[in-house]
Amino acid sequence: MAKTTSYPADLQIDYPAKLDRVSTFFRLIWAIPAFVLVTLISGTDMTIYVNKAGEQISQSGGGVVAGLFGATLLMILFRQRYPRWWFDFALELNRFSTRVSAYLLLLTDKYPSTVEKQTVHLDLTYPDAKKDLNRWLPLVKWFLAIPHYVVLMVLSIVAVLATIIAWFAILFTGRYPKDLFDFVVGVTRWGWRVTAYALLLTTDKYPPFSLK
Repeated sequence: MAKTTSYPADLQIDYPAKLDRVSTFFRLIWAIPAFVLVTLISGTDMTIYVNKAGEQISQSGGGVVAGLFGATLLMILFRQRYPRWWFDFALELNRFSTRVSAYLLLLTDKYPSTVEKQTVHLDLTYPDAKKDLNRWLPLVKWFLAIPHYVVLMVLSIVAVLATIIAWFAILFTGRYPKDLFDFVVGVTRWGWRVTAYALLLTTDKYPPFSLK
Protein backbone atom coordinates (compact mmCIF):
# COMPACT_ATOMS: atom_id res chain seq x y z
CA MET A 1 0.00 0.00 0.00
CA ALA A 2 1.44 3.39 -0.96
CA LYS A 3 2.13 5.80 1.83
CA THR A 4 0.66 9.28 1.80
CA THR A 5 3.56 10.89 3.63
CA SER A 6 7.34 10.72 3.98
CA TYR A 7 7.07 10.83 7.77
CA PRO A 8 8.93 7.82 9.29
CA ALA A 9 5.80 6.60 11.11
CA ASP A 10 2.64 5.79 9.21
CA LEU A 11 -0.71 4.08 9.61
CA GLN A 12 -3.17 2.90 6.96
CA ILE A 13 -6.37 0.95 7.58
CA ASP A 14 -8.24 -0.73 4.74
CA TYR A 15 -11.74 0.62 4.28
CA PRO A 16 -14.29 -2.20 4.75
CA ALA A 17 -16.91 -2.63 2.06
CA LYS A 18 -19.36 -4.16 4.53
CA LEU A 19 -19.46 -4.56 8.32
CA ASP A 20 -21.35 -7.08 10.40
CA ARG A 21 -24.25 -5.58 12.35
CA VAL A 22 -24.27 -8.18 15.14
CA SER A 23 -20.52 -7.88 15.74
CA THR A 24 -20.86 -4.09 15.78
CA PHE A 25 -23.73 -4.14 18.28
CA PHE A 26 -21.78 -6.26 20.80
CA ARG A 27 -18.35 -4.77 20.07
CA LEU A 28 -17.61 -3.47 23.58
CA ILE A 29 -18.25 -6.91 25.06
CA TRP A 30 -16.42 -8.91 22.42
CA ALA A 31 -13.35 -6.67 22.65
CA ILE A 32 -12.76 -7.49 26.34
CA PRO A 33 -10.46 -10.53 25.77
CA ALA A 34 -8.25 -8.43 23.48
CA PHE A 35 -8.06 -5.71 26.15
CA VAL A 36 -6.95 -8.32 28.66
CA LEU A 37 -4.14 -9.45 26.36
CA VAL A 38 -2.92 -5.87 25.83
CA THR A 39 -3.05 -5.31 29.58
CA LEU A 40 -1.03 -8.42 30.37
CA ILE A 41 1.60 -7.76 27.71
CA SER A 42 2.13 -4.05 28.30
CA GLY A 43 1.51 -3.92 32.04
CA THR A 44 -1.08 -1.21 31.43
CA ASP A 45 -4.01 -0.68 33.76
CA MET A 46 -7.05 -1.80 31.77
CA THR A 47 -9.25 1.12 32.77
CA ILE A 48 -6.63 3.62 31.69
CA TYR A 49 -6.28 1.89 28.34
CA VAL A 50 -10.02 1.94 27.70
CA ASN A 51 -10.19 5.62 28.54
CA LYS A 52 -7.36 6.37 26.12
CA ALA A 53 -8.73 4.31 23.27
CA GLY A 54 -10.08 7.44 21.59
CA GLU A 55 -7.36 9.77 22.80
CA GLN A 56 -4.20 8.04 21.62
CA ILE A 57 -5.42 5.04 19.77
CA SER A 58 -2.00 3.61 18.97
CA GLN A 59 -0.53 4.08 22.42
CA SER A 60 -0.73 1.52 25.18
CA GLY A 61 1.46 3.32 27.70
CA GLY A 62 2.43 2.36 31.22
CA GLY A 63 4.22 -0.63 32.72
CA VAL A 64 6.59 -2.30 30.26
CA VAL A 65 6.17 0.49 27.71
CA ALA A 66 7.09 3.20 30.21
CA GLY A 67 10.15 1.21 31.23
CA LEU A 68 11.14 0.79 27.59
CA PHE A 69 10.82 4.53 27.04
CA GLY A 70 13.15 5.26 29.97
CA ALA A 71 15.68 2.66 28.89
CA THR A 72 15.66 3.89 25.28
CA LEU A 73 16.13 7.48 26.41
CA LEU A 74 19.19 6.49 28.44
CA MET A 75 20.65 4.41 25.62
CA ILE A 76 20.33 7.27 23.13
CA LEU A 77 21.64 9.82 25.62
CA PHE A 78 24.71 7.93 26.85
CA ARG A 79 25.47 5.38 24.11
CA GLN A 80 23.77 6.78 21.00
CA ARG A 81 22.24 3.37 20.31
CA TYR A 82 18.74 2.12 19.71
CA PRO A 83 18.73 -1.67 20.22
CA ARG A 84 16.92 -3.33 17.33
CA TRP A 85 15.08 -5.83 19.52
CA TRP A 86 13.71 -2.99 21.68
CA PHE A 87 12.47 -1.32 18.49
CA ASP A 88 10.91 -4.54 17.18
CA PHE A 89 9.15 -5.24 20.48
CA ALA A 90 7.72 -1.70 20.72
CA LEU A 91 6.58 -1.81 17.09
CA GLU A 92 4.84 -5.18 17.38
CA LEU A 93 3.19 -4.20 20.67
CA ASN A 94 1.85 -1.02 19.09
CA ARG A 95 0.71 -2.94 16.04
CA PHE A 96 -1.30 -5.28 18.22
CA SER A 97 -2.75 -2.50 20.39
CA THR A 98 -3.68 -0.57 17.25
CA ARG A 99 -5.50 -3.62 15.87
CA VAL A 100 -7.40 -3.81 19.16
CA SER A 101 -8.28 -0.12 18.96
CA ALA A 102 -9.33 -0.41 15.30
CA TYR A 103 -11.64 -3.25 16.27
CA LEU A 104 -13.10 -1.26 19.15
CA LEU A 105 -13.57 1.82 16.98
CA LEU A 106 -15.50 -0.27 14.42
CA LEU A 107 -12.89 0.27 11.71
CA THR A 108 -12.73 -3.47 11.09
CA ASP A 109 -14.69 -6.62 11.83
CA LYS A 110 -11.56 -8.78 12.05
CA TYR A 111 -10.87 -9.85 15.62
CA PRO A 112 -7.40 -8.56 16.60
CA SER A 113 -4.66 -11.01 15.73
CA THR A 114 -1.49 -11.23 17.82
CA VAL A 115 0.52 -12.05 14.68
CA GLU A 116 -1.12 -11.02 11.40
CA LYS A 117 -1.37 -7.40 10.26
CA GLN A 118 -4.92 -7.98 8.97
CA THR A 119 -6.34 -4.69 7.62
CA VAL A 120 -4.25 -2.46 9.90
CA HIS A 121 -0.91 -1.41 8.42
CA LEU A 122 1.21 0.37 11.03
CA ASP A 123 4.81 1.09 10.04
CA LEU A 124 7.84 2.67 11.63
CA THR A 125 11.33 3.36 10.26
CA TYR A 126 14.22 1.96 12.30
CA PRO A 127 16.64 4.81 13.08
CA ASP A 128 20.40 4.93 12.93
CA ALA A 129 20.84 6.44 16.38
CA LYS A 130 24.20 8.09 15.65
CA LYS A 131 23.16 9.55 12.30
CA ASP A 132 19.43 10.19 12.69
CA LEU A 133 18.93 11.03 16.38
CA ASN A 134 20.15 13.95 18.46
CA ARG A 135 21.28 12.45 21.76
CA TRP A 136 19.89 15.38 23.80
CA LEU A 137 16.51 15.80 22.12
CA PRO A 138 14.79 12.88 23.93
CA LEU A 139 15.01 14.94 27.13
CA VAL A 140 12.63 17.58 25.74
CA LYS A 141 10.53 15.79 23.12
CA TRP A 142 7.71 15.27 25.62
CA PHE A 143 7.61 19.05 26.11
CA LEU A 144 7.86 19.90 22.43
CA ALA A 145 4.93 17.57 21.73
CA ILE A 146 2.55 19.42 24.09
CA PRO A 147 0.79 21.30 21.24
CA HIS A 148 0.01 17.93 19.67
CA TYR A 149 -1.39 16.60 22.95
CA VAL A 150 -3.76 19.56 23.16
CA VAL A 151 -4.99 19.18 19.59
CA LEU A 152 -5.32 15.40 19.95
CA MET A 153 -7.42 15.79 23.08
CA VAL A 154 -9.95 17.81 21.08
CA LEU A 155 -9.78 15.56 18.03
CA SER A 156 -10.16 12.43 20.14
CA ILE A 157 -13.46 13.70 21.54
CA VAL A 158 -14.69 14.32 18.01
CA ALA A 159 -13.42 10.86 16.98
CA VAL A 160 -15.43 9.23 19.77
CA LEU A 161 -18.55 11.09 18.63
CA ALA A 162 -17.84 10.02 15.06
CA THR A 163 -17.57 6.41 16.22
CA ILE A 164 -20.94 6.63 17.96
CA ILE A 165 -22.52 7.99 14.78
CA ALA A 166 -20.81 5.26 12.77
CA TRP A 167 -22.17 2.63 15.18
CA PHE A 168 -25.73 3.64 14.35
CA ALA A 169 -24.92 3.90 10.65
CA ILE A 170 -23.48 0.37 10.59
CA LEU A 171 -26.50 -1.04 12.44
CA PHE A 172 -28.85 0.42 9.83
CA THR A 173 -26.78 0.18 6.64
CA GLY A 174 -23.91 -2.22 7.34
CA ARG A 175 -21.42 0.43 6.21
CA TYR A 176 -19.06 2.84 7.95
CA PRO A 177 -19.51 6.33 6.40
CA LYS A 178 -16.31 6.93 4.42
CA ASP A 179 -15.75 10.51 5.60
CA LEU A 180 -16.08 9.47 9.25
CA PHE A 181 -13.82 6.48 8.64
CA ASP A 182 -11.10 8.65 7.12
CA PHE A 183 -11.36 11.11 10.00
CA VAL A 184 -11.03 8.48 12.74
CA VAL A 185 -8.12 6.82 10.94
CA GLY A 186 -6.51 10.23 10.50
CA VAL A 187 -6.71 10.97 14.22
CA THR A 188 -5.25 7.54 14.93
CA ARG A 189 -2.43 8.16 12.47
CA TRP A 190 -1.69 11.55 14.03
CA GLY A 191 -1.49 9.98 17.48
CA TRP A 192 0.84 7.26 16.20
CA ARG A 193 3.26 9.83 14.77
CA VAL A 194 3.33 11.69 18.07
CA THR A 195 3.94 8.38 19.85
CA ALA A 196 6.87 7.60 17.55
CA TYR A 197 8.36 11.04 18.13
CA ALA A 198 7.82 11.65 21.84
CA LEU A 199 7.54 8.18 23.40
CA LEU A 200 9.27 5.64 21.17
CA LEU A 201 11.94 8.23 20.27
CA THR A 202 12.51 6.71 16.83
CA THR A 203 12.64 10.00 14.94
CA ASP A 204 13.64 13.61 15.48
CA LYS A 205 11.34 14.79 12.70
CA TYR A 206 8.58 16.84 14.29
CA PRO A 207 5.12 15.35 13.61
CA PRO A 208 2.98 17.24 11.10
CA PHE A 209 -0.31 18.76 12.21
CA SER A 210 -2.19 16.68 9.71
CA LEU A 211 -4.68 13.84 9.49
CA LYS A 212 -3.18 12.66 6.18
